[in-house]
Parts: sequence; C-alpha cells; structure tokens
Amino acid sequence: MSLLITNIGELFTNDDDLQPASDAAVVVDGERIAWVGPATEAPAADERIDAEGRAVLPGFVDSHAHLMFAGDRASEFAARMAGEPYTGGGIRTTVGATRSASDEELRRNARRLVGEALRQGTTTLEIKSGYGLNVPDEARSLRIAAEFTGETTFLGAHVVPAEFADRPDEYVALVSGPMLAAAAPHAKWVDVFVERGAFDEDQARTILTAGIRAGLGVRVHGNQLGPGPGVQLAVELGAASVDHCTHLSDVDVAALAGQSGTVATLLPGAEFSTRSPYPDARRLLDAGVTVALATDCNPGSSYTSSMAFCIALAVREMRMTPSEAVRAATLGGARALRRDDLGRISVGARADLLILDAPSHLHLAYRPGVPLIRTVISNGVPQ
Repeated sequence: MSLLITNIGELFTNDDDLQPASDAAVVVDGERIAWVGPATEAPAADERIDAEGRAVLPGFVDSHAHLMFAGDRASEFAARMAGEPYTGGGIRTTVGATRSASDEELRRNARRLVGEALRQGTTTLEIKSGYGLNVPDEARSLRIAAEFTGETTFLGAHVVPAEFADRPDEYVALVSGPMLAAAAPHAKWVDVFVERGAFDEDQARTILTAGIRAGLGVRVHGNQLGPGPGVQLAVELGAASVDHCTHLSDVDVAALAGQSGTVATLLPGAEFSTRSPYPDARRLLDAGVTVALATDCNPGSSYTSSMAFCIALAVREMRMTPSEAVRAATLGGARALRRDDLGRISVGARADLLILDAPSHLHLAYRPGVPLIRTVISNGVPQ
C-alpha cells in the first residue's frame, strides 16, 4: 500500500544544508519512503493525505529514556522545587517499587508511556533497565522493554543498591558477570552512570568492557552532576553516545569533536526538573560535535515524554537554533543509536513522519506547551 502526502508547506528533510523544502510531497511505500520532491511532480499512490500547507518533519528519535519502572516520585519533585538539591539518591526509591511490581504492572506502565510519547511525535524510543538492580529484575525489565522497542539498554550500573552499599566492588562483579549474562539476550546496549555517588572510572570500564565482550554497544551517562571521566571514557571505548554532558572541560569538548562516532546527547528535561545548570549546546555545536536531544523520561529527575518540550528548552536555555534543535531531536537521536534509517526524510529511510498543526518547524519552540502534532505516521502507518 502506498501513501502520498502532498501540499506540504515546509518539508524538513534533514538534508545537510538544513533548508526545508516548500510546496513538497512525499510518497511512502510500505514501511519506507519511496519518493520525495515537488508536489507538482508527485507520482500517484493508493492513498493520499493533503497536508494543506502544514509542516512535515521526521518522527522524533528519543535515544535516552528510562521507562521500566513502577511507583511515583512526585513528592521528591516537590521537595526539589522547595530547595532540596538533586543527588540521584531517589533512584533507590524506584528500585523498591519496581522490584515489587508484577510483570503486567511494568508492562502496563511502559505501554502507557510509549503511547504517550507516540502521540507527541516520538516514533523511536530507546528504553533502559536500571530500576531492578538484581539479576532477575534487570533481566525481566529488558525482556519486557524488548516488547516495545529494539533499542534496549542494560543499565544494571545505575547506582549501587542498598544491599551492596558497603560492597560496591562485589556489585560491579555481579553486574559484569551473572547480571550481564542474564540481561544480554534482551539488550542491544550497555550503559553505566559514571558519576559521584554511582560508579567511578575503573568500575565503569570494567562493566562496559564486559558488555562489549558480550556483543553489546556502549552508551554512557557522563558529566551530569559535575566534571568527571564519563566523556573521556565514552570516547575511549567508542561509545555511540555520552548523555547529559552538563559539565564539560575544553578537553572533553575537543575529545567529542575529534571522535565523530560519539554523540553528545543532551537532556534538558533533567535540568528543568532538578533546577540544575543547562548544558551549553552552542559550545558543542560550534566545535563540530554531533548533538542529540532526548527526554531522559524517568520518574525522578525528568518525568516528561515530550520531545517538543525538550526542543523548546534547547532553544530557550541551551542556545540552539530551532533548526538545530529539531535536527538534534531527529537525526541526532538516530546517530546516537547508530541508525541510518531514521531521523531523515529521504528515499529508503523508514517512513516515520510528523505532520504539524503549524506551517513551520519553528512553531515547536515558538509555541511551547501547545500540542502541535496533528498526524503521526509510524512505519508507514498513520496512527
């Protein structure tokens, strides 16, 4: 079945020049884009959507999300808004609730959040574990996550759980041994929170290299709460992405600029929710670093599934232009997942497209908080 989307006022293709096309059309055939060009030259198709002058852009690619959890931490958010600092310690609260939840409770919550994200234009989601922190709960979290996405990430090294508080090295051995063995069949990636209060450089290297030996790609949480070794370790190990990147030295920026394969994924929802300094995206972009935007959707520090909200924050608080922010939320996310079939509107790409209820992509930042996603097409199917 083929589908023609025509009378597009602005087509944001993610071509290198970042200049959207006007009066354009796209033909989808099955799950792939089959043709892109002027509306007057569009071939016939089985079905037709008239965009009526609206903007069309690729589906959002959210390359960092923590959806496998149970429970609620609204009171923690309220405490932060009242002045308490964010330390990451609330993760253990969610661990208790997640371990107590049934498979169906975890599945139901993930389904709710995946649906919520899809309605807001997210057509590809990465989903991490990290709230089980024992062998059975990490394995089942990833098994359930794999029902919703192929981009699953083993994050047994989120924090050291309470029962190992005085034995962190034993926990590292567990994560890099039996836990990894149980999780790897359901995971594509391995990740570590390299941060004070979580895992140091040597511990992280042990876990990540074990993941590499198990055939997993590397992702890193790095430099969120302060300067640290996360970025350098990510580049050293050829990570697809290092995420947060809030506190960067000149050496960190140079390392990312010199290593085109490691994307800097910025998570402004976390800074919004924790009242922390925002990353300086302008500094990264001017240095030639590939930047992605993602939600970091989680119950403690960034409980949003809205990529549009993150685009608006990136423009307002991180010195990105609207075009750069949309590119980071689409093509940047695809590169952070090392996917060349996502984040662009070109022949052969997966047919994930958004029709905005607006004439231009500029409105995503210009009208923050307004539901501008009129139509979502995922894998060639209007939702």
